[in-house]
Amino acid sequence: MAERDTAAAADMLDSADIVARLKLRMIDHCLPLWSIEGWDDVAGGFIDRLDVEGRADASAPRRVFVQARQIYCYAKAAQMGWYPDGRAIALKGLEHLLAKAKAPDGRPGFVHTLTPDGAVLDPLRDSYDHAFVLLALATVHGLDRDAQVRAEIDTLCHFVETQLRSPHGGVHEGLPVSLPRRQNPHMHLFEAMIAAFDATHDIVFQNRAGNFFSLFLANLYDKQRQVLGEYFEEDFSKIEPVSVEPGHQAEWAWLLKGFERITGCPTGRYRGELLASALRYRDEATGCLIDEGDAGGNIRRHTRRLWPQTEIAKAWIAQAEAGEAGAADEARAALVRLERHYLSHPVAGGWYDQFDRAGNSLVATIPASSFYHVLCAVAEAEQVIG
Repeated sequence: MAERDTAAAADMLDSADIVARLKLRMIDHCLPLWSIEGWDDVAGGFIDRLDVEGRADASAPRRVFVQARQIYCYAKAAQMGWYPDGRAIALKGLEHLLAKAKAPDGRPGFVHTLTPDGAVLDPLRDSYDHAFVLLALATVHGLDRDAQVRAEIDTLCHFVETQLRSPHGGVHEGLPVSLPRRQNPHMHLFEAMIAAFDATHDIVFQNRAGNFFSLFLANLYDKQRQVLGEYFEEDFSKIEPVSVEPGHQAEWAWLLKGFERITGCPTGRYRGELLASALRYRDEATGCLIDEGDAGGNIRRHTRRLWPQTEIAKAWIAQAEAGEAGAADEARAALVRLERHYLSHPVAGGWYDQFDRAGNSLVATIPASSFYHVLCAVAEAEQVIG
């Protein structure tokens, strides 16, 4: 009992200044690492991953959504006043992205993957990728209100609405069209539309976000079982058994608070249900969210990736913003778990991406894709509970 009390006291001390500690980690380690080692000075563009010692894996293909996420990170860091070079790095990344990934084959839209030297590796037009390109553009636009960036936003939205839209609602997975359909691209387009409204204050993005909220209510969210499904047939009928990713339950809870903020539409009921659903799927030893469960609350995969831990922190931050008692303490506790288990990497500014049930690291590299999740959670924490 004494040991447990000591551990609880240590956790309370850890959580007292967790937001300040993580902000310093972003400024002192993560942002410098990913702008220096994580940038390709020869071919241009962001490196997709670092090796276990923190060196660039220059031979890895360049996923377009990762390029967009890194642009977001530096633009957001500039917006927060954290990193003086953030704006220039974001603009440099955006210039490369537009030059190499936008319609290089003469067809509209952004390609899926580039080779390390900037050639097209996969010409697929992927809806998930386009959501992150829009998020990057919106965040950059929020810095300077640049007319050319706004034109890129409008061109991308036109492509989504004319080429990617499905007759059954929402968007196709990509072009060429494939199955199953996923909630994930819709969630991130919802996020991007909220960000675009914040950057432009143009009601068209409020309306577009509203379309994704309607889709959430009509097709993605199971109100009876109070879970968000992952995979669907073309007509949005559920694929059974339903796959539930607790990280996405939490991520939607945070996004619904953002939608409520820009529209005034109440979302508290759904946020509460999604958060309660996410919390059913936790690793007993660490308290971290696991990767996948079923609609009955059972765990399917006991592995646990980094990103669900940032999303449960953001869900609690959203509830704290809404005035829920105890939510800020829960958010800080989630950030402590993130720091303790995932950010305690020997490479300063690096992270562990996934663990198995026994706590063994399953991914040897340090993927750039996780930076977006970590930086966003820390930025939200500073703004709301810092």
